[in-house]
Amino acid sequence: MKKFLKVLGSLLGILILVALIYYFVKNEPLPEGIQGKEADTLALKMLSAMNNDAFKSTEVLEWSFRGEHHYKWKKQEGKVEVSWNNQTVVLDLNDHTKSQGNNKEVIQKAMDYFNNDSFWLVAPYKVFDQGTERSIVKQDGKDALMVTYTSGGSTPGDSYLWTLDSNYLPTSYKMWVKIIPIGGVSATWNTLNTMDSGVRLPSKHTLSLFGMELDMGEVKAYNPNADALANNILKAIKHEAYKNTRYIDWSFGGRRHYKWDKQEHIVEVSWNDVKVILHPNNLDKSKAFLKGVETQNKDSFVKRAWDLFNNDSFWLVAPHKLYEPGIIRSIVIEDNKEALNVKYTTGGTTPGDSYTWIVDSNYVPKSYKMYVPSMKMVGTPATWEEWITTESGTLLPKNHTFSGNRKLSMGDVKAYN
Repeated sequence: MKKFLKVLGSLLGILILVALIYYFVKNEPLPEGIQGKEADTLALKMLSAMNNDAFKSTEVLEWSFRGEHHYKWKKQEGKVEVSWNNQTVVLDLNDHTKSQGNNKEVIQKAMDYFNNDSFWLVAPYKVFDQGTERSIVKQDGKDALMVTYTSGGSTPGDSYLWTLDSNYLPTSYKMWVKIIPIGGVSATWNTLNTMDSGVRLPSKHTLSLFGMELDMGEVKAYNPNADALANNILKAIKHEAYKNTRYIDWSFGGRRHYKWDKQEHIVEVSWNDVKVILHPNNLDKSKAFLKGVETQNKDSFVKRAWDLFNNDSFWLVAPHKLYEPGIIRSIVIEDNKEALNVKYTTGGTTPGDSYTWIVDSNYVPKSYKMYVPSMKMVGTPATWEEWITTESGTLLPKNHTFSGNRKLSMGDVKAYN
C-alpha cells in the first residue's frame, strides 16, 4: 500500500510539474491596447464584414454546443429555448422573472449556458455591447482588436484579442478569461458560413489548449416572418402565373422597348436606331443591328443592352424576384407597420442594393424605398402603381412616381403565352 501511495504521489508530482511548466510556457500577460476612435473604427469594419445589419434583423438562431446544449433563440422576441439532458428551459431575456423552468437553479444554469455558448456563436457582434471597451493592440505588426467586457454576461472582466484578415473578418482570438487560468489561449474563428438571414456564423472552433475542438452543431439563422410576408406578396401578385408566363412586352419611359421570351430567356432590346437580340446567359450568341443591318462590332451594343435590361426589367418584375439566389429578406418597420426589406448580395448590375417594400392591405406593393450606394440613394422613395392583371394571369405595374411628381411609364405592358 505504501509503495502504491509513493507511486501515486510521484505521478501527481510529475503532473503538477508538467502543469506548472505548461503554465509558464503558455501563459501570456494581458497586452495593453490603445483606446479611442481608431479602435472603434476597426470594430465597425469587423461588424460590416460580418454583416451586422443582418444579425440585427435575424429572427431565429439555432445551434448546439459540443452536442450537449441545444438552443433555439427567437432573437426579436428575446426568448431562448435551452435544452440539455432531460431539462428544457425557456429563457425570457427581457424579463428574467418570466423565464420558464423546473426551478430557479435550473433557470440560472440555463442562463449561464446561454451566456457562454451564445458567445461562441455571435461574439463578433457583441463588440459594442454595453460595458465593453475597445482598444488596438499591435500583433505581428498589424492592428488587432482587444475587447474587454467590464460588465454583463456570467463572467465580467474577460478580454478577447481579435485577429482579422485583410477583409476585416475575424480568423481567431486570444482569451484572458476567469474560467481559464492560462492567459492568451487562442481559438479559431475561421469556419464562417453565411446563413439564410445573411448573418455569418461559425460551425466550430479549435482551441490552442490541447487542440480541443468546440462543435457548434447544425447552425441555422433564418427569418420566418419575413418569408411569410414575402410569400403573401407573391400570392397577391400571382407569382405562379408569372413563373408560367412565356412572353413579356413593355417599354421604359418611352425610350427603350422590350420583347422578352422569358422561357428561352432571349430579349429583343431596342432604342434609337439600335436593336439587340440579347442572350443574357450567353452574350456571345447575341446579335446587334444598327438601322436594321446586323453589325459585327456588337460588343458595346450588347453590353449596353444587358445593362439596360437589368435595370429596366427590375422596374417591371422586381416583386417577382424575392426568392432569387443571393437575396436576404428581413422585416423592418415603416409607419408603424411591417415592411419587407430585400437585399441583393449577388447578381444584376449593382449587387449590394436593398429595397424596402411597403404593401397595401392586400399585400400588393404600393411603393418601395431604395438604398443604392452606387447612386447615393438612402431611402429614396418610388411608387408601384396601376397594377394590371395580364393575359397570362400575373400582375405587373404600368407606372411609377418619384419625388417631385416625376413619372416613369412602363408603356403598353403585356404578359402572355
